[in-house]
Amino acid sequence: MQVFLDARFRKGKNPVPMVSYPKGKIKVLLLENIHKDAYELFHRDGFDVTVVKDAMEEDELISKITDVHVLGIRSKTNVTKKALDNARKLMTIGCFCIGTNQVELEEAEKKGIPVFNAPYSNTRSVAELVIAEIIMLARKASDQSRDVHLGKWNKIAKGCFEVRGKTLGIIGYGHIGSQVSVLAESMGMRVIFYDIISKLPLGNASSVSSYEELLQKSDFVTFHVPETDETKNLFRQEHLKLIKNGAYLLNLSRGKVIEIEALVEGIKSGKIAGAGVDVFPEEPKSNDDPFHSPLQGLPNLILTPHIGGSTEEAQKNIGTEVAEKLLKFVNNGSTTFSVNFPNIELGNLKEGYHRILNIHQNQPGFLRDINSIISELGGNILTQNLSTSSNIGYLAMEIDKNLGDELKDKIKAHKHSLRTRILY
Repeated sequence: MQVFLDARFRKGKNPVPMVSYPKGKIKVLLLENIHKDAYELFHRDGFDVTVVKDAMEEDELISKITDVHVLGIRSKTNVTKKALDNARKLMTIGCFCIGTNQVELEEAEKKGIPVFNAPYSNTRSVAELVIAEIIMLARKASDQSRDVHLGKWNKIAKGCFEVRGKTLGIIGYGHIGSQVSVLAESMGMRVIFYDIISKLPLGNASSVSSYEELLQKSDFVTFHVPETDETKNLFRQEHLKLIKNGAYLLNLSRGKVIEIEALVEGIKSGKIAGAGVDVFPEEPKSNDDPFHSPLQGLPNLILTPHIGGSTEEAQKNIGTEVAEKLLKFVNNGSTTFSVNFPNIELGNLKEGYHRILNIHQNQPGFLRDINSIISELGGNILTQNLSTSSNIGYLAMEIDKNLGDELKDKIKAHKHSLRTRILY
């Protein structure tokens, strides 16, 4: 197993053996009640792990992040430029969820900090909740349940439907959208979808040429898109004229995808027969904070507190998936599946060699200069991997064992170098 080390190498013919940087001094901060399996993985590997139940506001995060090497968050903690500027030792960030818009990704990249997430682990959990809400909305089951709790017996069939034979329109045919497609089709629904990227349909699903066409043809519309400038208020007031009369809307993706005022108007006018909303433009930072929304109290409207991926299975899988990616980066330098960083997959370090990991500004001539330095020191390169983005380059090399601090210091001194470390 590779270890993260602090190179202690005395110049001269007889170098002093390198001394491991104690893993107990590598600080890991896990926020927002991340699953205990993540803690166990870091703790078992010898890291100093701190677990915090709630999210942190910017000022608190700035004060806590100064000496942190590995940061783990979920969806409510925003890692801003100001926070990153104060993260002097931060090596990597893990988003224990699907989304990464809570981190200023480009700023993290420029500082040499790869960000990892879990794009697959809660797919099934979200998809199952979508299907459950489709059925509940079609049967007005949430309103009926509330009435019975209040002692009202209102047994009716009017306005209640089977979902078999109905058309489900999916906006965003990615991991979750395609899983919803499979489950819906198994219940006899007709599935159409729209995505800005060409996607291969699963089963008998078919793509439509435009978002507007999907709204016009769908009995149920479900959104599964990331939060971007293009998806903000993707459904707004003007779309009330396009959507099919008596259609249902579901949003279990991002809170700003649906314009709340438009949904309120659609429900009150009867244009929209019901909706399921799991995400909101503004959400409480913790379970102790109150929640207010114009959607509260409207008929046939299922409101849930961002629980799409909140199952034991999903949180366990997310905790393991992201923690393993972070550990792999710290322990051997691999950046595979990072969302903001050049991806390099590295194997085990071969005996008799060191691995140098360097992050630098993406400028012409950097690799040439590094190879010249190694040549001047009389070193030999066993392997060399370089991957770049528009901002940075990530270089991983396995080099002769006789090269240590002297090489590291020369690479660090290069005008375009950002960060350098050695694995022994």
